[in-house]
Amino acid sequence: MNQTIEQAYPKAYAEIDQSTKDSGFTMASDVLTCSLLRTLASSKPAGQFLELGTGTGLSTAWILDGMDHASSLISVDFDQQFLSIAEQFLGTDPRLKLIHSDGGEWMAKNKHQRFDYIFADTWHGKYLLLDEAIAMLKDGGLYIIDDMLPQLNWPEGHAEKATQLIAEIEKRSDLTITKQNWATGLIIGVKTNKADPRNN
Repeated sequence: MNQTIEQAYPKAYAEIDQSTKDSGFTMASDVLTCSLLRTLASSKPAGQFLELGTGTGLSTAWILDGMDHASSLISVDFDQQFLSIAEQFLGTDPRLKLIHSDGGEWMAKNKHQRFDYIFADTWHGKYLLLDEAIAMLKDGGLYIIDDMLPQLNWPEGHAEKATQLIAEIEKRSDLTITKQNWATGLIIGVKTNKADPRNN
């Protein structure tokens, strides 16, 4: 077995990929991560999805490709230049709501919402406001982050932040996690409610 993706890529992928390269955006999720995002999205029929950090919409396209017609996706990004690429190629999908906003501000205003799947691909919901992001998951919901292995575009000192985040996630009692030393380094968590009813 190899890691070749034999199944079809999302229809808009090639155009978004080229526009991403033309724009100079260098922080898009790699194709292996995107393939996994699509697979996991397929596990949540009629699901409510949240992506924190749209970028140019590459990962967004894959999530949408795994979702069924009864599902919905909110994707948030603060950079209109890159968000406009996602809007151009994905904006007609009725399941998708693209939001131009600071991630932290959006989370504060929408903390009452609950999701079946959160892909946190920016600071908010990952390095910042982790507790708040996990609180927005339904029981059984998926929490997914990537770029946990050293990346060429990491600034000085970021490796220590990643190590601290991993340790923090490992200590949580409300997530059952798997760390994957694969692609750019992934952590997949499932929101759990492990309270023993006999203790109530």
